[in-house]
Amino acid sequence: MNLDSIATARFNMIEQQIRPWNVLDAEVLELLAEVKREDFVPLAHKGLAFADLEIPLPGGQCMLSPKVEARLLQELAIKKTDKVLEIGAGSGFMTALLAHRAQRVISLEILPELADMARANLTKAGITNAEVRCFDGSKGAPGEGPFDVILLSGSVGEIPQSLLTHLKVGGRLVAIVGNEPMMNTTLVTRTSDTDYRTTQTWETVAPRLQNFAEPSHFKF
Repeated sequence: MNLDSIATARFNMIEQQIRPWNVLDAEVLELLAEVKREDFVPLAHKGLAFADLEIPLPGGQCMLSPKVEARLLQELAIKKTDKVLEIGAGSGFMTALLAHRAQRVISLEILPELADMARANLTKAGITNAEVRCFDGSKGAPGEGPFDVILLSGSVGEIPQSLLTHLKVGGRLVAIVGNEPMMNTTLVTRTSDTDYRTTQTWETVAPRLQNFAEPSHFKF
């Protein structure tokens, strides 16, 4: 793709996929125009960088579709002073979006190959306030909290309490929770030392993050 066709494809992605999916935050839309998604897509799938689909990554993982990434970013309402924890770096694209809006981002990626890819992509993009660690995100980030924002860049059966304790009071966590064929994007806000407010905002489907416990379906 030449520069003109890339610019057209990026514009169409924003106007035809993302904006119609209730992503109306001007700062989010501007950021998606600015951060070069194509630089975070594996070479074999470069032509799909702006398509409305999940793009395969090494280790059987994938990049979420652009509209899901954009809406998750909008949901988080990140401020420049926020310290952010991301679970699942993937290729580093969501990490880059978070880093543009936050003060600092720590991203945990369980697969070494993806952690290396994300680091390389973020370095190439000139992002200096995001750190990718090869670590099992289901265990959280011991010694690093509390965080203003936590994002799970994939789906889980349930949100572990251990992650919620990483939130500051006033902090928020966003995750895609449930089972196929329909999952709910879930926003949890810590309202006090002991209390949390949970709202389900919109339905989607996303691949599972690794090593998160599945809820028991046994009934007694």
